[in-house]
Amino acid sequence: MDWSLSFSPMIDDRLLAGLAVAVAVVALVGLFRRTPGAWLRALAGGLLLLALAVPSLRQEDRETVPAVVTIVTDRSASQGFGEREGQTDAAVAGLRERIERLGGFEVREVAADSAGTDGTHLFGVLEQALADVPEGRVGGTVLVTDGQVHDIPADAAELGFNAPVHVLVTGHEQESDRRVVLNSTPRFGIVGEEKPITFHVEDVGPAAPEPGPGTRVEVQIRRDGELLRTMNVTPGDNVTVPVEIAHGGKNLIEIEAAPLEGELTDQNNRGVISVEGIRDTLRVLLVSGSPHAGERTWRNILKSDASVDLVHFTILRPPEKQDGTPISELSLIAFPTRELFSEKIDQFDLIIFDRYQSRGVLPILYYDNIARYVEDGGAVLVASGPEYAENVSLFRTPLASVLPAQPSGRVVEEPYRAALSIEGQRHPITRDLVPAGATVGDWSEWFRLVEANPAGETRTLMTGAEEMPLLVTARQGEGRIALMLSDHAWLWARGFEGGGPYVPLLRRLSHWLMKETDLEEEALRAYQEGDRLVIERQTMEESVPEATLTRPSDIEETLEMTQAEPGRWRVAVEAEQQGLYRVVQGDLRTVASVGPANPKEFAEVLSTQEKLSPLAEQTGGGVYRLAEDPGDTPSLPRILPVRAGNSASGSDWMGLRRSEDSILHGVHTLPVMSGILGLLLLLAALAGTWFREGR
Repeated sequence: MDWSLSFSPMIDDRLLAGLAVAVAVVALVGLFRRTPGAWLRALAGGLLLLALAVPSLRQEDRETVPAVVTIVTDRSASQGFGEREGQTDAAVAGLRERIERLGGFEVREVAADSAGTDGTHLFGVLEQALADVPEGRVGGTVLVTDGQVHDIPADAAELGFNAPVHVLVTGHEQESDRRVVLNSTPRFGIVGEEKPITFHVEDVGPAAPEPGPGTRVEVQIRRDGELLRTMNVTPGDNVTVPVEIAHGGKNLIEIEAAPLEGELTDQNNRGVISVEGIRDTLRVLLVSGSPHAGERTWRNILKSDASVDLVHFTILRPPEKQDGTPISELSLIAFPTRELFSEKIDQFDLIIFDRYQSRGVLPILYYDNIARYVEDGGAVLVASGPEYAENVSLFRTPLASVLPAQPSGRVVEEPYRAALSIEGQRHPITRDLVPAGATVGDWSEWFRLVEANPAGETRTLMTGAEEMPLLVTARQGEGRIALMLSDHAWLWARGFEGGGPYVPLLRRLSHWLMKETDLEEEALRAYQEGDRLVIERQTMEESVPEATLTRPSDIEETLEMTQAEPGRWRVAVEAEQQGLYRVVQGDLRTVASVGPANPKEFAEVLSTQEKLSPLAEQTGGGVYRLAEDPGDTPSLPRILPVRAGNSASGSDWMGLRRSEDSILHGVHTLPVMSGILGLLLLLAALAGTWFREGR
């Protein structure tokens, strides 16, 4: 309970002040002249003024509010190294017990992990914990952490409260670690070209070896999980290595250093670079044997693709059509067979023969060049018509050694709807043309089909009339070849009877031939989807083996995949950790980066007192290490209550500020100069004055 004196004047304050001055002057004059009864007059005047001021005693019933002490616990990934987690648990339990024993404090414990953030963020969690606490009630904050915090305010004023911040540091001073530091990394690269990557290996800590020419570290460089090279480097020296960008999209390049004996963790021994592969212009040669209704379909699709550089020739005047007109008087451009099929054939990514006939325009020798071009990694697409079944067929040339189907000589002229084969339902080229489980889409009919018999290791993706092959693909040597056994795809392009999916079909077919990675028949992929890691297998087989997943913490687990649709199997797992996930399934392997490629959480892992010391000093707090050596029992400093303005830390103690806020439950007042008591005092003073003057 608190007592105080309050006034409620009956007259204006200025008038009351004037009367007080008048009474004081009269009293001083009387006392100076030694007038009899002067002090009694002064007393009477003072009592009169006091009565006019209406004084009263005020009693307040207050309850002191406990101060709020926040314990912020670092539960980030780096706190799992060594003995830190056990030290943290012991320190938090000891803090709570000691603070509650003091009394007058409310303890709030909050935890901060690194999930969903790049690094350890303690002060954002602290701000949320104190959002409903007035500044006067904040008694202090205790951070239990390894000291590697990534959201430290630049100034104590940014905290929003005036109370000490203390830090209890886990770990010990004898820690050592090795890490890979990336100095210069590219973000983009042209597919097929090399990009330089600069890095160095850094050893830190008391137990780390002294850097020098005699110290060598083995470093492995991988791309998408595939080992590219192994090299030895000197710690501290910058090393530049060229790495080829193998494909379009993300190329994950890893630089991994051998572990250091006794190091805290090897999770930062690996640096990851994600380089976006950009395809240079794809050069496509389109040779049309003669003008026909579907010729422009191929040209329009290829020209609409900004990544394709198209060279198109149409044979308008075959050798058998001789009318005696001199070549010099023709406006036609001569077909540059030698330049295209001998000198520059390897510069093309794809060659398309659209209803081409072997009629002497292309010498027989050049068919050998085209077959060699396919074997060496090139791509050929034959979009055939009735000529493929005749004596002028390309199958009657040396190109037959790589063609996937042999014509029987029969051409079927009847309406039919193209359908997907079992292989076609699984293949990335054709799978998405129809709903899952269906074989025929809602598209228009075709009216011509060349009968042919697939030979060798081929895949029939689409069938036509009498279930005969319509689209056949094959891998020949290092290259690829495809055969379309009808020239009626243009009906879909013209919208006949509603048309059909000619654009995705022909575009995917072209890009598969040019080895687009997203269209591979056998592929293993992994990618992040929300807080999960999705592992997907593309296959032409009826079943897939189990996959082995290695998490960033090097924990392995075996996963069984389920079929999501024909040709595509999938499994999803929780991805709590940030970093690189490795997946192996049979001969296939892939990697996926969850969160930042190189998380701040693992960039520097040695426990430190230096980063938080400036902030603790500004707030009057202290920084204390829980254990000096490995195996030591965590030791807490003494905890003392302090008042605002007093020192809040020492070498072996830390202070928490008492709250100055309180809750007012009630107020009682007692008038001093009112009622009988006030009247008697005033009458006694007046009577004394009269009595003194009457003597």
